[in-house]
Amino acid sequence: MADVGPELTFPEGFIWGVATSSYQIEGAVKEDGRGESIWDTYCRVPGNVENMDNGDVACDHYHRYKEDVALMKSLGLKHYRFSIAWPRIFPSGNVDEVNGPGRQFYDNLINELLAADITPSVTLYHWDLPQALEDKFDGWRSRDIVPAFTEYARKCFEFYGDRVKQWITLNEPWCSAVLGYCTGDHAPGRTDAPGEEPYVAGHHLLLAHAHAVDLYRKEFQEAQGGSIGITLNTNWWEPLTDTEDDKRTVEVALAFFMGWFADPIFRDGNYPEIMREVLQDRLPTFSEEEQKLLKGSSDFLGLNHYTTTYAGVPSITRHLVNLYQIIKMSPSGLKSFKMAWRVMTARHHYFKDVNVLISLSDKEGMTDMGWPIAPWGMGKLLEYLHKEYNHPIYVFENGMAVKARDVEEAVNDTERLSFMYTYLAEMHKAIKNGADVRGFYYWSFMDNFEWACGNNKRFGLIHIDYDNGQTRTPKSSAFFFKEVVTTNALPSLLEKDSLNIGFELLNRVQRSEDGDKLMQAGTATTKNEADTPDKETG
Repeated sequence: MADVGPELTFPEGFIWGVATSSYQIEGAVKEDGRGESIWDTYCRVPGNVENMDNGDVACDHYHRYKEDVALMKSLGLKHYRFSIAWPRIFPSGNVDEVNGPGRQFYDNLINELLAADITPSVTLYHWDLPQALEDKFDGWRSRDIVPAFTEYARKCFEFYGDRVKQWITLNEPWCSAVLGYCTGDHAPGRTDAPGEEPYVAGHHLLLAHAHAVDLYRKEFQEAQGGSIGITLNTNWWEPLTDTEDDKRTVEVALAFFMGWFADPIFRDGNYPEIMREVLQDRLPTFSEEEQKLLKGSSDFLGLNHYTTTYAGVPSITRHLVNLYQIIKMSPSGLKSFKMAWRVMTARHHYFKDVNVLISLSDKEGMTDMGWPIAPWGMGKLLEYLHKEYNHPIYVFENGMAVKARDVEEAVNDTERLSFMYTYLAEMHKAIKNGADVRGFYYWSFMDNFEWACGNNKRFGLIHIDYDNGQTRTPKSSAFFFKEVVTTNALPSLLEKDSLNIGFELLNRVQRSEDGDKLMQAGTATTKNEADTPDKETG
């Protein structure tokens, strides 16, 4: 583990922020001319989302954005990453048909943030594709999506680029490709061709990213003075044993999970060699011109990271032992067993192509998502990415889902406090070791609609009471993060055990000037009234 004890100070100018996404928090899916997204459609299919939850209301951020920005300001936050809902501005996906109230909402939100001295970082695509484009030409399966996305990006640069200085084209394209077009766990929920469609969708996602960046650099960047890039997700991968064969599987896993999207952008404009060898003609190819467009098409490397997994050479015995352990440890264990069966019986399948045993360890605990807690993996990953890709790194997502039965239990989130401290300490260690990490955004600002898990999984610094008008209540972790942001440092601690770290930090928060606010759990800390978005720029 990284050093615990003395205060750990971060580099001057280090960026601290929080993150959310449009479908997960906005709600108002049928208001003010917004069009349907593929997630609206996906949520209506029984069995796709726990408890048939959806984003119809979510956190009601669309009506309460002023309240949320005021809450951010009260917590000392200076940076906020959010996404634009494509169908809110262009309900049909056609950029010639602008929805005025949708465009105005993001104008108002950006202006409200700037007035509060909070810098916006904007994601163009966080999975809520207009359903109209899925119906029109099969969404990301079609090459037609590339110009459609590029023109959508153009309009966003035109509308908001005078105030937005950091753009993220795509959030976690691996999830869009694999969960959307292989396992069916995300919209649009396709499972028909799990060994072909994810690679086609991934190919078009990369091309859409490259064309949007090329457009921004040629027509907007010089005048607007912003930066543009992408954020990718991956676990850290550790070999199951010290054998050379198991170590080799780590390289394969990193290629299929990270290199698939990172290599074309940050290395040579092409897919990793191992993917080309394994997939042959099932992997689409880039033309020379497309390779040139892709290579270097990001000003920074965005990283979303949550957990560490072990990789090993697969065998029948290992598979059986691994499945037993996963079912025993993880709330999604039975689902993992069913997916393993689908992989084994499919002719072609993404996970069959990877051909790596994926193993979990609960040695350091598990999050409520069933993901192993392994802060040391974050440090290793950051150093690996710095060495392999040599770009400025922004951690755009990192956080933990913690189970809580009520608001009183939620605010005393010692597990999250320990998670945050130990992961941030490992990030500090990586920076000391030379990794060029420029910023960290906690996921997420508030509890939200957690995709196929519905409203059950709570990542937020702010508790949302879905049964009582979406009341907002800051958790202990919110006040701890406030101290980190304000001081640009992790405080010195006496404890080294992860469980005791959480309790020490909780006591620290309770003794602080914010401690009294924790005693008010269950009561709104900000106004609880719905606030219709202004019809003119604020």
